[in-house]
Parts: sequence; structure tokens; C-alpha cells
Amino acid sequence: MRPSEYAGYDATGLAELVRRREITSLELALSAIDAIEKVNPRLNAVVEIFPDLIDRLRRQVPRTGVFAGVPILNKDLLADAGRKLEMGSELARGFVAPYTDCLPGRLKRQGAVVLGRTTTPEFGMATVTESRIAGITRNPWDLDRTPGGSSGGSCAMVAARAVPIATATDAGGSIRSPAAHCGLVGLRPSRGRISQMPFRADPLVGLSVSFVVTRSVRDCALALDVCQGREPGDPYGMEVTAGSFTHSMRTSMARLRVAFAEAPWSGDSVSPEMLHGLHKTIRVFEAHGHTVEQAMPRFDCSGFSSAILDVWCCNIVHSIDALAKKFGRQPSCDNIQSSILAYYRRGKKLTLDGLMNALGIIDNTNRIVGQFFQNYDLFVTPTCLSTAPRIGELNCDPAGEVDAERWDRSMNRIDAFMAVFNASGHPAISVPVHSTDQGLPAGIQIVARFAEEERLIQAALLLEEELPWKDRYPACSVRD
Repeated sequence: MRPSEYAGYDATGLAELVRRREITSLELALSAIDAIEKVNPRLNAVVEIFPDLIDRLRRQVPRTGVFAGVPILNKDLLADAGRKLEMGSELARGFVAPYTDCLPGRLKRQGAVVLGRTTTPEFGMATVTESRIAGITRNPWDLDRTPGGSSGGSCAMVAARAVPIATATDAGGSIRSPAAHCGLVGLRPSRGRISQMPFRADPLVGLSVSFVVTRSVRDCALALDVCQGREPGDPYGMEVTAGSFTHSMRTSMARLRVAFAEAPWSGDSVSPEMLHGLHKTIRVFEAHGHTVEQAMPRFDCSGFSSAILDVWCCNIVHSIDALAKKFGRQPSCDNIQSSILAYYRRGKKLTLDGLMNALGIIDNTNRIVGQFFQNYDLFVTPTCLSTAPRIGELNCDPAGEVDAERWDRSMNRIDAFMAVFNASGHPAISVPVHSTDQGLPAGIQIVARFAEEERLIQAALLLEEELPWKDRYPACSVRD
């Protein structure tokens, strides 16, 4: 298959070729590896391609499942048994996963072929994808810009058309933000929609979820169909939804009440390009008969942000101490970046009472957000406050002593519309409705009521049809 031909297919299309026996899984894997090798020297988005993969495929070819033979990549925060799991950290260098996380495991059972690992910032704790262990990952739309984070490696590779789908995680915007910067569909499912087992049933006290990034809405819906569901021991898992999200794409969308916001709770300014994308989206909803008005839930943003930071810092303490004990390594500036070390030290100072207060603030915010969705079906915002930052604007490893709160504020300012929905557990999707005068993607975020991903899929499909993006190719792609 020619690179330009391969680049034109999404995962659903490639799987159909395999089913019709027009191409084999092995041939697809070889095409994907060639594609990765073509773009990765410029993007630095793949940590490794598994050296034994081709021999394994020659011995045992996946023949069943909706993604049979489809090449994918796995973010280096999700475990795949027998493969390295270094989490972008020198502290975890050489760690081999003893288990497989639920998401990549379910994709593999559906026939997907995991080719290798994608880059992530250290422990996924940044909105850029840079680390000591892997270096700087770049955006295929503009190599002088970041793809975002923390799923920047996955997003860069899917955007460059090296693979049609890749795994991702989101604890504060890490699926939606890089999806917006890279021109992709990025869904953060409802809390409990996809099991986080087996290692930790409740990562980051429910803030974090795992899913995929795709170029098409239909790939997103199909992945949600086969990856959803609980595992024994899940604290609040959902049962599998009756029907399918793929089927929902063929049903008409009811008339909805849609709220939108032009400015985030933080009070930070939003760039005109992002607002242009938002207004295009609003006009589409209005043209299709939906009721649209400007409204947003109101809560104490400063208190909420501090509470979320407390939870993140406590989680970092737990992760770093566990890895240090396993490897016999002392956490220090020699093996942890300065920003993460600042999180770690802040977390060490937190008391149990302080953590419980933070969880109480989050609970109060969640009730406010939940009440808001009693009056609205969808809530629409710009995904990010601006297009992708230039390399060097945000530094994951600044010299000297780092103040955790100040660094967190500067790093995550661009993602001000997102973290509240990690806390509340509502599903949210970013779709690339707009291209700026510079040719950069601009995404909008749509949030739905809890467990109503069907409405998000339908809304995203409407925008994909009215404001199509499938024929946009970045400057650095397999086709170039």
C-alpha cells in the first residue's frame, strides 16, 4: 500500500480492508512502521517500536475483532504486559509492566496491533510533551510548536497519519488539549465508562480516564463500543450501554438545549481564533433547530484549582515513592524533573485534613456542575485558550527552585476549560472545527450530562459533516 493511500484511511476503513482480505495485518503493520519511521525523526513522538512485533505477526495474525489488523500505538502511561512502562521519567527507566491495563487489553482483544509506545511528559503532568528520558515532541502542523500534553506523542502520530488511532489518558485535559492542538477527535468518557483496572481502580480519585484519539468520529464511536464496561472491583463502573454508540450515529439527534461560554472561570483571555471556532459551532447548532444561550456553572475557580493541585501532588508522592522503593532509587533532581519534584515536595507537606478539605471542595464543585446540567443538554466552549504554544514557551524542567502552585498555574492556564469535568466525571469531547489563518487546528469542547456520550457522538458527527476536517493534512505527514 502506497503511503498516500494508507494515510487516507481511518481505523474503520483499514479494518474493512483486512476483513475483505485486500490487505493483511502484516502488510498494514509494515506500512505503519514505514510511516512512523518517515515522520518520527521530525516529531520525536514514539519512544520505541517493539523489535519483536513483525516476527510475532508472522507467527500469529489477529483475524477477529472490529479492529483486526489495525496498527495502533500505546501511550507510555498505560501498561502492556512484558513491554516497558517508563512514564516519561528517568526514575522509571527500564521498568517492564507486569500486567496489561484494561484499555489496551480490550483493543488488542479486538484485533488491534500495538506497534510501540508514544511519548508523554513525566508522569503525564504537563500540557506539553517534553521529558528528560525522551526529549521534545513536536506538532506535525508546525514543528516549532508543541502537540500539547500529556498525550502529545499519541496525538502527533495520529495527526501525521502514521497510525489511525492511539491510546491516551486524561486527568485534567490530556486527551482533549493535544487533540485540539493536533486537529483530532479527543473524547474524555464519563467516569467509570471504561475500567481503569487492574492496577488502580480509581486513579487520581476518579480524575483520570483512559481512551483513544482518532481522526474520525466513527472511529471514536467504535472504540467506545468495544472498550466500555466495568471489571470486577471497579468502585463505580458502568454496565455496557444498550445499543451502540456506532448505531447512534445513524439516529437523528433530538432538539437540545445548548449552553456556551466564551471565557473560562479563571478569567483568562481567549484568543480570537478560538472564539471564531466556537461561534462557527454555535451557528451550526442554531441552524439545526437547537436552543442556544450563553450560560455556565459558577463556582470558586481559585479554590477548585488549589484542591485539584493538592490531589495531583498527593498522587505524585504515591507514584514516586512506590517507584523509588521498587528500584532502590532516591528521588532527587538527578532522576526527577524540577517541576515534578516541586509537586512531590508540596505533596509531602500536605496533611490528611488538607487532602480531605480538597476533596470536599471538589465535591461541592461537582454538585454545582451537576445542577447546571439539569437545565442544559450540552455545554460548548473553546477546548483551549489559544493555538498550540511554541516550543520553549512552557518549560517542564526549569532551573532552580520551582514553586509548584505558580508553575502549575502557568503550565495549565491554556487548559482552563477542562479540569472541572475531570472532577465532575462528565463526558467531554474536543473536535477540530476550525483552521486558523496560520493553518493551525482549533478545537471546541462539547460536554454532556453524565453517561450521555451518545449525545456527544451525535453532536460531533453533526460538526464533522457541517465543518469537515478529514481532508486537512499537517505540514509533517505521511503523505508529504
